[in-house]
Amino acid sequence: MTPDLPTPRRPTPDLSIIIVNWNVRDLLRGCLQSIAQGRGMLGLEVIVVDSASEDDSAAMVRREFPWVRLLACVENVGFPRGNNLGIEAANGRFLYLLNPDTQIIGDALNVMVQYLAQHPDVGVVGSQLLYPDGRIQSSRRRFPTLATGLLESTWLQPLAPAHLLRYYYAQDLPDNETADVDWVMGASLMTRRAVAAQVGGMDEAYFMYSEELDWCRRIKSAGWRVVYLPAAQVVHHEGKSSEQAVTARHIHFNRAKLRYFRKYHGRLPTLLLRLVLLLNYGWQLALELIKGGLGHKRPLRWQRVRAYWAVLRSGLRPAGY
Repeated sequence: MTPDLPTPRRPTPDLSIIIVNWNVRDLLRGCLQSIAQGRGMLGLEVIVVDSASEDDSAAMVRREFPWVRLLACVENVGFPRGNNLGIEAANGRFLYLLNPDTQIIGDALNVMVQYLAQHPDVGVVGSQLLYPDGRIQSSRRRFPTLATGLLESTWLQPLAPAHLLRYYYAQDLPDNETADVDWVMGASLMTRRAVAAQVGGMDEAYFMYSEELDWCRRIKSAGWRVVYLPAAQVVHHEGKSSEQAVTARHIHFNRAKLRYFRKYHGRLPTLLLRLVLLLNYGWQLALELIKGGLGHKRPLRWQRVRAYWAVLRSGLRPAGY
């Protein structure tokens, strides 16, 4: 009788790339092609978490990229939960969260892996993001203050003091120099398996937006550095998933912002921020009603009226509270 032979152990990949996809099939194809071209000599595994896409994304991955591990969900699980599913399934020493609407340029993957390998105190590396036309896309930040929360990404932003936004967007740091920052965009964020094991995965209450801000804050609080690394470049076709659901984007973005402030700044600042946001939407709703009533671009005005009314009806309560 032939004895049972031990199952050979698969080598640990250098890098696990985790891509959470929702209805951006063609962009996902381009992303996976760029990974194949840019992998070099890296031991690589790629995990696509598909959030119940309706554009045959999952079928495309199975058909065209058999080397990709597909986790096909039966519902839209959101960005944090999708990434957590990928992290749980990953085997690599390093973990790379990558948006499906991105393309790797050159040897960016190896540049980020080597930087983490050579700097054991760095917990997160973010690449430089580029628009498709080659312009640099803002991708590094400092932690927001209450003033930032009240003004940034609201209709009040034009009134914000220039120094406030300059500091938040880290515009005092040269675009083409490596720098320590507070957080980097989740469109292209590489970390260590040890970091994820220490601090846990992303906070799934966010669903989308602010999850990487929260994660980087927890990682920095655990003693790790967060670094912006422009030697690694990635093209980012910004917001191609979220633009498919404009009203939901407004609600998720602001509820996520409020969750972050509730967790790290307390109840009273969050109540103030929530009131200001609701007043913002109420004022914009009134303006759109007036413009629509005067006959100016009526289809656009009524679309915005419906969206802003839905936001107001939601109450913008902090996600998870």
